[in-house]
Amino acid sequence: MQSGKTVTLAMDTSSSPLLLVLEKDGKRFVARRQGIKQEKLLFPVLNALLAKAGAELTDIGRIFIIRGPGRFTGIRISLTFAAMMKYLNQTEARGATMFEALRFQAEASRAFKTWRSQHPQGALAVVLHAFREEYFLQIFDAQNAGPAWLSREELLRRLAEYGRPLFIAGSDKGGASLEGLLVGSYTLAADKICKLQPVQFLQMARQDGWEKDALEPLYLKPARFELVKPV
Repeated sequence: MQSGKTVTLAMDTSSSPLLLVLEKDGKRFVARRQGIKQEKLLFPVLNALLAKAGAELTDIGRIFIIRGPGRFTGIRISLTFAAMMKYLNQTEARGATMFEALRFQAEASRAFKTWRSQHPQGALAVVLHAFREEYFLQIFDAQNAGPAWLSREELLRRLAEYGRPLFIAGSDKGGASLEGLLVGSYTLAADKICKLQPVQFLQMARQDGWEKDALEPLYLKPARFELVKPV
């Protein structure tokens, strides 16, 4: 972060709720807003948060964003804003996927550390609802297969065929628990781990290990395209 720019901003516009976490002089300011029209929500919410912190846009020295997956327009909003601030304000921009963010939260939890000690051959997976009967999946293991966009049936089959213990974080439709979706010998993370938390989000934003100027979106699902057509 450049000298004189005292504000760190972490932002997730990929889905509802919009989440902004701002830090200035060691104080944390948080705003959440329900709704998928982030293009209308972002600047009023951000301006209110900056005013509360006694800061301005030009004070933002680092922006940390969620690069996806999620709503196509929502992802583009944070990427465009970060790119604009980088160009006009020399703000440092970094980012991560929602898979990586939930992995960060899960691996920091006592529950996962206990599970890992009991299942050293197991792996952490993140499952996110995409649209209707579609899901996003990433399993973090040595195979490093990367994220996938799957139908419900494909998701359940892939998890069932994995063959090793899984600790799973994420959420179903409307942010609901995965309990109603995943039936099997999986260990499901607690709800708090499965939703982006301001404290952990800000911790990620402070870290220098994330790639600088990482403004490549992770869409996974093309806009207005479905795997499963409604009957």
